[in-house]
Amino acid sequence: MADGTTHFTRPDVAAFLAFLNSQEGPKMEELPPAGAREMFRAMTQMADSPRGEIATVEDRAIPGPAGEIPVRLYDTRPDRAIGPVMVFFHGGGWVIGDLDTHDGWCAEAARQLDMPVVAVDYRLAPEHPFPAAPEDCEAAARWVADNVPCSGLVLAGESAGGNLTIATALTLRDKPASKPVIAIHPIYPAVTTHNDWQSYRDFGEGHLLTEGSMTWFGDHYAADPADYRASPLDFPADGLPPTVLVTAGLDPLRDQGRAYAAKLVEAGVTTVYREGVGTIHGYINLSQAIPSAKNDIRGALTALKAIVAEATGTA
Repeated sequence: MADGTTHFTRPDVAAFLAFLNSQEGPKMEELPPAGAREMFRAMTQMADSPRGEIATVEDRAIPGPAGEIPVRLYDTRPDRAIGPVMVFFHGGGWVIGDLDTHDGWCAEAARQLDMPVVAVDYRLAPEHPFPAAPEDCEAAARWVADNVPCSGLVLAGESAGGNLTIATALTLRDKPASKPVIAIHPIYPAVTTHNDWQSYRDFGEGHLLTEGSMTWFGDHYAADPADYRASPLDFPADGLPPTVLVTAGLDPLRDQGRAYAAKLVEAGVTTVYREGVGTIHGYINLSQAIPSAKNDIRGALTALKAIVAEATGTA
């Protein structure tokens, strides 16, 4: 580590990292975006848990600001009464990732929350740089509010999708959709464009998400640091809905996630903060390769379910 400190690593995380770091061939940031997307898809097919049993999985296309947006609906009950619906934004640095790379987590969230989940396949950079992704996510959230019978929205996403979760919540705070945002669940989110964090120095190499890949993602995405959707840490959090924010202990993004959780608390937002000690960025779709991730996922969704129940008066 950069500061000479030894950080606890779970045995299953250490085994996965040893396997990952022993692989030969080009790094993700050395590939063109199409190749990196294929590499990420192959890794999640190998490392994530399968979808499992679920009553409904339906692919659709909905209208967006620049054409149709693919979405995937998950539900455990075809005869569901009206209640909250989750809108999920996948991770992948705004450059990689799709409906398939996070398929297992979305199905698990639908089961554990007993709630429909709508996963959004927003436009990716560099073909569609900032702000294409947040524009699509806003449009998708508004479409769900208008077209899926529901009492409100729960926004969730990981990494880049965690950023998009917060960005969409901020947009809908100021310009509400037809249904309220009941809660949000940013999972190890990116909340700023600057990298002056101790966790970057400690975990920027050898922990899946690397400094090189983050630079590659950022260069392709070309976000405007002065825009709240790129750097929500620099903008007021007052009035955001109840939040379950999680980080990973060995993640370069850990410290900015901690900082955003503190910002939420200071703004008076009901906040649950969970840190996965000894695990890495990306664990929510690595739960077959890292079995302990299942406990992290379960714990976070349990907290989210309680927050939603409290917010909707169904506890």
